[in-house]
Amino acid sequence: MPAETPPSDPTGPERSPGAADADDGAAFETLVSTFDYPMFVVTTSGGGKLAGCLVGFATQVSIRPRRFLVGLSDKNHTYRIASLGDRLTVHVLERTETDLARLFGERTGDDVDKFAHCGWDTGPGGVAVLSRAAGWFSGPILERIRLGDHVAHLIAPDSGENRRPGASLLSFDDVQDFEPGHDA
Repeated sequence: MPAETPPSDPTGPERSPGAADADDGAAFETLVSTFDYPMFVVTTSGGGKLAGCLVGFATQVSIRPRRFLVGLSDKNHTYRIASLGDRLTVHVLERTETDLARLFGERTGDDVDKFAHCGWDTGPGGVAVLSRAAGWFSGPILERIRLGDHVAHLIAPDSGENRRPGASLLSFDDVQDFEPGHDA
């Protein structure tokens, strides 16, 4: 007579020997801190004001139709202005542009007019396009989705410019020593 197979564990899949128990997110924090995400400067306008900030939570989420998702902290000045507006412009910077990244990452629009300290032109929908950006794209905000302490802004890119193809772009490793203008 064949040996009986023990019933499967209804509480979940088998764990490998030595698998870690719940760690309250420590493994997640440790792992994602090793990722070298691209960094972006996002600008917007609303209520007659311009705003912009350094953003690390952003990604393309669809090819056709074109869609890009930008997470803005709900404590951020740029978030408050974006909530009054209908468009975002997403900029990529070269690695050498850390001073511009610092302006948008370490300063808050609550205290300083960032646009008085850098070159920019009026772009689509009246949103600032930074002169020193290696490239940019802009699009209307289609949807806002609360995701914890950030609000995702889904945009449909409809304009842009790749000014310096092949440039070495700013990433998380280049800005990890920055002191944020606002807590997340």
